[in-house]
Amino acid sequence: MKKLTLAVAATVMMASPVFAGDIAAGKAKSAMCAACHGAAGISAVPMYPNLAGQKAAYTAKQLKDFKAGNRKDPVMAPMAMALTDEDVANIAAYYESLK
Repeated sequence: MKKLTLAVAATVMMASPVFAGDIAAGKAKSAMCAACHGAAGISAVPMYPNLAGQKAAYTAKQLKDFKAGNRKDPVMAPMAMALTDEDVANIAAYYESLK
């Protein structure tokens, strides 16, 4: 039973993405996000989601989905298209670091 538990744990760990983004670089890159999502990731406008405290994996997935066209939004799509994978990881790490 112990071997099975370790095997399951190893599989879960391998399947879980690790986001080792640079928080400082993410903060700098997030300046373009502030207009809608707020300077500290808390939006003053209800139609724009708060990003502060979001899990990095979630934020990265959303940005990648906008970039790939899997999520449609006329404002977010072009912004996401301009991001590199490193930018996405950094921005995601930055917003996760905020409370």
